[in-house]
Amino acid sequence: MQKFERQQGLVAPLDRANVDTDLIIPKQFLKSIQRSGFGVNLFDELRYLDEGQPGQDCSQRPLNPDFVLNQARYQGASVLLARRNFGCGSSREHAPWALADFGFRVVIAPSFADIFYNNAFKNGILLITLPEEAVGRLFREVEASEGYRLDVDLEQQRITTPGGEILEFAVDAFRKHCLLEGLDDIGITLQDEDAIRAFEEKHRAARPWLFRQAG
Repeated sequence: MQKFERQQGLVAPLDRANVDTDLIIPKQFLKSIQRSGFGVNLFDELRYLDEGQPGQDCSQRPLNPDFVLNQARYQGASVLLARRNFGCGSSREHAPWALADFGFRVVIAPSFADIFYNNAFKNGILLITLPEEAVGRLFREVEASEGYRLDVDLEQQRITTPGGEILEFAVDAFRKHCLLEGLDDIGITLQDEDAIRAFEEKHRAARPWLFRQAG
């Protein structure tokens, strides 16, 4: 997993509450268990004017010009600004996969669904919860200023706006450590690789009959 330390990114505003995981990545795209390749279908029902199918060449599909991620001023955004209860609905891990594959490293909202919250951190996405008033102010500033960027410093746990305002945020110490070190669940396990190998060797020596091949 890619380490997260600091993100100085363009902000894209998704001005709707209760965005569920089916809207983030529709159900027809859940057949694959690869973590990559989902970015082209992120918010598929909102981005395109037709119904998307797995394996389809999205470069030829008609875009919805009114959807925020299709607008020129938000191309290359790595910070997503959203409303309350983002990521509600099913527990599909494909939702953070799609967000990460599209290029989002940070999502800021007043609240997140619990399962999505856990999945996002495990896939290298920093979720930041701010009061609704602060989020509303950011929406207004983004709309008023093209090229609006935020400086997100995980180590210091603070966001700096273009105007110099500092917004502090809370984050669980363990999740923060994992993001800073680039550790997903597999990476955490591999930190004990030597101990695991030693246990396996001891187990094999103590019970050799379990490892004999039938013949």
